[in-house]
Amino acid sequence: MRQLRRATDRGHADHGWLDTWHTFSFADYQDPRHMGFRTLRVMNEDRVSGGSGFGSHPHRDMEIVTCVLSGALEHKDSMGRGAVLRPGEMQRITAGTGMLHSEFNPSQSEPVHLYQLWIVPRQRGLTPSYEQKAFDPLERRNRLQLVASPEGEAGALTIQQDARLYLSDLDAGGNLEYPIPAGNGVWVQVMRGEVEANGERLAAGDGLAIEGEAALRLRAVGVAEIMVFDLR
Repeated sequence: MRQLRRATDRGHADHGWLDTWHTFSFADYQDPRHMGFRTLRVMNEDRVSGGSGFGSHPHRDMEIVTCVLSGALEHKDSMGRGAVLRPGEMQRITAGTGMLHSEFNPSQSEPVHLYQLWIVPRQRGLTPSYEQKAFDPLERRNRLQLVASPEGEAGALTIQQDARLYLSDLDAGGNLEYPIPAGNGVWVQVMRGEVEANGERLAAGDGLAIEGEAALRLRAVGVAEIMVFDLR
């Protein structure tokens, strides 16, 4: 089974300081046909203007992973953590029993472009925690680089769910194949460029869910950046 989610079919809101696209139901965008994929509950693509951001707000019982494509995002939270997230780095928050955080674009002129992902944890009531790591972009050129997993192997972020997140930067014409474990589902999200995924043509912002197939087969139409989720 394949389910194609076109970029232009996503939920959209333009708040002036924030231009945001919702792959799944979120905030004022609610569609019962698009409530997530397996344990992947939220996928938002945000562009935040310089000097703007999200004020302090609460989260609980969610694994939140953030990836910055360009610009920078400043993070502060009720655990006393303050950090700036830049391209090449990934951030994971286990909201658990509850925490407050704010996210702000520290530049007065340059917008920040990011993806934020929410994954339902394996259990409720976990102890809140924070993790941020840099990943070598050369390690994902024309191959899949593991950036989040339940064991945190190979230097990946540790998430509290049987889910794995990979990044890849593909050259034009580059090919990848990923065997899908029996019973798992895969979501492919194109951040930049164009790819073919199991015969489906995907452009920036497009996503594709794949279930019941033995492998994910990717071919870059041009230079492309993608995310791949392997989910139970």
